[in-house]
Parts: sequence; C-alpha cells; structure tokens
Amino acid sequence: MKFLNSLIIQPIFYFFNLTRTKIVSFLLLIFCICASFISSAQTGKAHFIIKELPASTSKSDTFYLTGNMNSWNPADKAFRFIKNARDEYELITDLPCGVNEYKITRGSWETVESKVNGQQVSNRGFVLSQDTMIYLTVEEWSDNFKSPVKIHTASKNVHVIDTAFSIPQLDRKRRIWVYLPPDYETSQKNYPVIYMHDGQNLFDSNTAGYGEWGLDEVMDSLATQHKPMAIIVGIDHGNEYRLTEYNPYTSNRFGNGRGNDYVDFLANTLKPYIDQKYRTKRSPHHTGIAGSSMGAYISMYAIAKYPGVFGKAGIFSPAFWIAPEIYTYVSQQKFKKQKIYFVAGDVESTEMVPDMKKMYTQLLRQGIKQKQMHLKTAPDGKHSEWFWHREFPEFYNWIMK
Repeated sequence: MKFLNSLIIQPIFYFFNLTRTKIVSFLLLIFCICASFISSAQTGKAHFIIKELPASTSKSDTFYLTGNMNSWNPADKAFRFIKNARDEYELITDLPCGVNEYKITRGSWETVESKVNGQQVSNRGFVLSQDTMIYLTVEEWSDNFKSPVKIHTASKNVHVIDTAFSIPQLDRKRRIWVYLPPDYETSQKNYPVIYMHDGQNLFDSNTAGYGEWGLDEVMDSLATQHKPMAIIVGIDHGNEYRLTEYNPYTSNRFGNGRGNDYVDFLANTLKPYIDQKYRTKRSPHHTGIAGSSMGAYISMYAIAKYPGVFGKAGIFSPAFWIAPEIYTYVSQQKFKKQKIYFVAGDVESTEMVPDMKKMYTQLLRQGIKQKQMHLKTAPDGKHSEWFWHREFPEFYNWIMK
C-alpha cells in the first residue's frame, strides 16, 4: 500500500491537485474497466464454415454443431448452421476459451458425420484463445451405411426392471436397469443403493450411443477383490427431454426445466419401489446418487433437496454452467453428514473445473467438513464415458468407507 501511495497516488495528487478520495475513485474505475476486459477475454468468437458436404446430402438437410459447449446436444438450435450469401453453411458463436470438442450432425446421433467408409469419426477439437475461423469438410453421414450389428455387453448381473416404468411426476415412461451384486441370490444380505442417470450408457454398449461406463464389469471386478457390494439402479434419460429433465430451471435456450419433478420421482416413487422389491439398506447413509455432465448437475440438486434420502453423491464432470442458479439453491440448503465426490478433467472446458471448485468451496463455507468431500481434477480427463469408467472405482471405494 505504501508503494502504491508513493508511486501512483501522490504524483497524481500533486500534478492534478485532486483530492485523495477522487484519486482512489479514479483508480478503482480504471481497475473495473481492466477487469471487464480480462473477463471478456475468457470467451472468443468461433466462425465455422462447412466447405464440403458429401454428395448424399439433401438440400433440405439442417446441420448442427454438437460438443462440450452444449452438453453434446445433437439438435441444439443455438448451434444450427445457416446458409450465407456464398451458399456456404456457417455458424458464428461465442465459445469459452480453452479446449472445445465437437462433431457435426443433421439433428440426431443417428445422422452424425462419419468417415467416407462409414466408420465413426473422432471428436473434432481445437483450443480457442482468440477469435478463430474454422473450415470443415464432412466426409459422410452415419445413416447412409448399414448399422453394424451391436452385441449386448451387459453382464448376467444386470437386469431390466421395466422397459416402461411410469414416471407420474413427468407423465412419461422410462426403462429402468438394476445391477445386483454377484452374491445377491445366494445371500440374505441387504445392500446400499446408488441411483444413476443416463441408464443407456451404464452397462450395455448395445444401448450406449457413444460408449458405456462398463459399471457391471467394474462392480464384478470389485466383487472378486472382496469389496463391499451395492445395488446400482440406472434410469434412462429422456432423449430430447434430457436437458430439461436434468435441469430444475427454465431458460430461453433449453426450455421448461423439469428437474424438480424428476428428482421428486427418484425420491418419492422409484426409491420406495426399489426398497420394496429388493433387499436394500434404506437410510441416507446407504443411499447414493451419481451421474456425469447434466447427470452430475441433477445429482447435486437431488442431494441438496433431499438430504434425508440421498446421503452420498458422485459429481462427475458437472455442467453447472447450464444453470448457475444451482449455487444459490445449494447455499440455502442444510447439509448434515452427506458425502460428496467431485471429479472433472482439465481437458473438458475452461469453466468445468473452476465451476466444480466453486461448488466445493461454497459447501465448505456452508459447514460441510473437508473429510465429507473429495475433490479431484485429472490432467487427461475428457468429457467421455471412458474417463468416467476409469474414475468410478475410486469414487465407489471412497463413498463405501
């Protein structure tokens, strides 16, 4: 402070004959202006132009960019390409600086771009540090090729409870999966339960659009190591309803949020059913909830809204940016003995890890003890099922202690 006074404030004071209060106000104004420039530098403008399309493309087709910037929504209207005056398809959008991964679709994962021989293409990617022009060539579309025969990879310990389980809170039906420990039929033990979202991607590559967690193989392996076992219940996402069912808040971009109804279904309809049908340990201490991306978002919301139901949560790569209102909501809730595991990768997006750390810090300030939470960032972690598959055993062993 003495350095600032002698180097800046006193010279201005004598030269301009200003009061010290006015000088400090002036410097604060300059600081705020600089801060705004720094803040605005956290995003950049990305200008995408599709230069070449396959001959099979119809003139009526619509093209979308899907990636980590929009939770891999294959038909996000905010990321739709528009034909310009040069008869090119272009998209101009502001994106967070850092790593951005994406693909091109015609509105669904069935119509995602592919290689010229029909093989799946890897995620496109670039590091955004300033306004950038990106030219794209789409080789082919996946739906122009006969789909390869998919095999089921779910182990014998995975069962489908119902292909059309009623969700009265949403007036919809959904497939529900359950993983039962290998010794479930031969023992009389009661087991903890972990409820997980995006059920299509948990156990079976046949139903996973872009990779599975492989939780059944993970759990079977842990059983051979004589680790404590749990029942895992998987709830399918609602396809086009996913972003709204996993979001309690309504937005112009994503629509009417139904996350509150979805969480009510988990706590008041599904859990009582599971507790009645299976031998479960019913207390919050033995009941967890977990998911990735928007599944992580709604898991955080669920443990905040129903601390008397869910005592443990796995927050994998949380998409808190979708609706920052969750920070205020969580700050208004009371936590007791909940355990919360946070994990994200450095190679996901610029806001992913900072947003996760912000929630972790906020919970510490609310009184949750550090030993009740686990925070991990992985340098190589990507927004992908292989990453969550790899991290699941560490999360599981931690919450089961």
